Amino acid sequence: MIHSPAISQVISRYALTPAAAMTASGSYTAPLSIRSGKGSCSHDRVFRFIPLFRSPAAAIRYAIEQGKSYLHLPGLPD
Repeated sequence: MIHSPAISQVISRYALTPAAAMTASGSYTAPLSIRSGKGSCSHDRVFRFIPLFRSPAAAIRYAIEQGKSYLHLPGLPD
């Protein structure tokens, strides 16, 4: 089962959309989509992070934190 918040966080020209996916063991992973651009010029990167979490809220918080850190990296590709 995938839990996803209703709203993406938009930072500059990037939209961060976190989710929480339940594993077979009942813990949660933290996938994150980072989108940029519009229409046929859009680009979407999807990340799946290694840590497991006890709740969907914790997984979503972690995904957003990681996405914000990624956006601060120098030379971020478009």
